[in-house]
Amino acid sequence: MLRSWLGKQERYLLWRPLDSGPEAGEECHLCASTVHRWLDKAGVKAAESVEGQLAGIVQTVAAGTDGLWAKLRGGGRRVVLLLHDSLTGVIFPPLVAKGEESAKSWQQLFARAQQAGLDLTQLRGVTSDGAKGIIAYLKQGLYWVQHQRCVWHLWRSLKGPMAQAVKEASAELEGAAAKRKGTQIRKELAKLVHNVIDAADYAQAEQALELLCDHPFGAQIAQTLNVCLDRIMVYSLDYYQGVQPVTPEWCWRDFRLRLSHGRNHGSEQRLERAALLWAVYRNFTPAQERHERKRHYRHPGLSPLAVAGFPHAHISYLDALEV
Repeated sequence: MLRSWLGKQERYLLWRPLDSGPEAGEECHLCASTVHRWLDKAGVKAAESVEGQLAGIVQTVAAGTDGLWAKLRGGGRRVVLLLHDSLTGVIFPPLVAKGEESAKSWQQLFARAQQAGLDLTQLRGVTSDGAKGIIAYLKQGLYWVQHQRCVWHLWRSLKGPMAQAVKEASAELEGAAAKRKGTQIRKELAKLVHNVIDAADYAQAEQALELLCDHPFGAQIAQTLNVCLDRIMVYSLDYYQGVQPVTPEWCWRDFRLRLSHGRNHGSEQRLERAALLWAVYRNFTPAQERHERKRHYRHPGLSPLAVAGFPHAHISYLDALEV
């Protein structure tokens, strides 16, 4: 589309059929690979700016982590690891790793965030999914930090036990009767699980867990929740205010909307440069002011850096990178 408008060629002549085409030598030869190269050069600048990038701007006490898998040329796969300040929404420089089950990968991510300006000693809580790597790293390297279990990922992990409970409840029934019984049991269990996960405090969560355990088909689900109940309720404690009960999963939506949909990068190095550039872009980009039907913005009209107290009204992310 950009090439058509710049050169008044191709589809431009369909949009404006009465206009004449471009004269000799005025055709535009811009192509997608050219824009990819421009962005990759900006990504090199973003990689060079990691050290001290957010020093003195963000004092993080609560953070969220998540990972996004991407395919590389030749069939390889890598994961983009993300560290997000839960209070301001500022994203620290991401890291591309071979997997998220290794504590070393997460140690490298937090080391990069520390290089960019994160004070690890001020960190109180970290929200993550059930990946073993981040849990192991928090126990070894950040033993004073509490781990908040992401309730969104927790609901996903309960699909299996919930389906098994419904199957047991309707085992002796057939047809419509089995379907009605299954729907009834699913609604009952979902309400009991909601009472546990969305409890206002730990005591209320324990009471709700007892009710779930007393349900004829809720024992297995109650056992699953009991194992991680301490990690589910971290965000409800006063000392850990700011810790979010969900990971920054929504950030990947913006990553996918970037050029190449955020994933089509041939090599690991180009993927990491794209992620670093995207993080700078998102920190400088204001959230839209209007609310969507299923999405509400915590700080409409403000960028994460503006929420953190860094004014940049006339500075774009490309200005910051001197591109």
